[in-house]
Amino acid sequence: MASTVTSRRKQLGNELRHARTAAKMTQQQVADVLGCTQGKVNKIESGAVGVKLGDVRTMLDAFGINGEESETLMNLARAAAGQRGHWSGYRSVVPHWFRTFTDLEPAAAEIMTWHGERIPGPLQSEHYMLKQFTEFGATDVTSLVRNRLDRKSVFDQPQPPYYRFILSEAALRRAPGGRAPAVMLDQIEHLMELDRRQRVYIHVLRFDARLAAVPNDFTIMRFPDRTRDFVYIEHSAGGIYLDEQKDFQLFVDAWDRLRGAAMERQETREFLKELAGAYREQLGDRI
Repeated sequence: MASTVTSRRKQLGNELRHARTAAKMTQQQVADVLGCTQGKVNKIESGAVGVKLGDVRTMLDAFGINGEESETLMNLARAAAGQRGHWSGYRSVVPHWFRTFTDLEPAAAEIMTWHGERIPGPLQSEHYMLKQFTEFGATDVTSLVRNRLDRKSVFDQPQPPYYRFILSEAALRRAPGGRAPAVMLDQIEHLMELDRRQRVYIHVLRFDARLAAVPNDFTIMRFPDRTRDFVYIEHSAGGIYLDEQKDFQLFVDAWDRLRGAAMERQETREFLKELAGAYREQLGDRI
């Protein structure tokens, strides 16, 4: 399974947090030892920022960790310090708050995502991407499309994550910028092709599904190593990552309710075929 700098940094942060807790120290006490702010310690533990090897050594000493365990964590710290410049060039258009997500995506064992109003990035056809970015008024559409196409390489890994999608029927009927049957036909056909891929599962939640209410979009990531599982939620100003067990379980329960109400794979395939036919008819009416 792929291992990225970000995943290793999150691993290291998790290990340092567990070690601090075991040593019965607060983040502020660690900050006092390092000569920094409590906020920086919090970012180190969440994997949001890197940490100097000297600071890791100082923290381990403060926690009373030595010997083999200390050397294991120092090796992890060295690995987490690599790959500078990864976000240069056309990748620089990716917002900082989304980089952790895209770094960890290929390292996951399982990804479960729900989208209510739009097609998620890994499933988007190039035609849909272009239409979406153009309607947003993006200034560097080419770089944005290249980044989104890069994400699709997750499907081509020797052992890709199990990627499970639940899409609202609304996402399949609402085109970026308004009515666009050609864009949506291309998108539906693209979904039908991706659904044949290894470890890709697509389920549609019909408008008439028996469900009390639907939540906002979210993505659950699970990992095969010691990286902590988390939920990612995106909003207009950025994205947040939740990895506390009680929060994580709330979204697992929400996923289970959505999955129980959504169509099975074969039903979804038949629905997509019918929808593709409807979009072809719309195009025929315009010719």
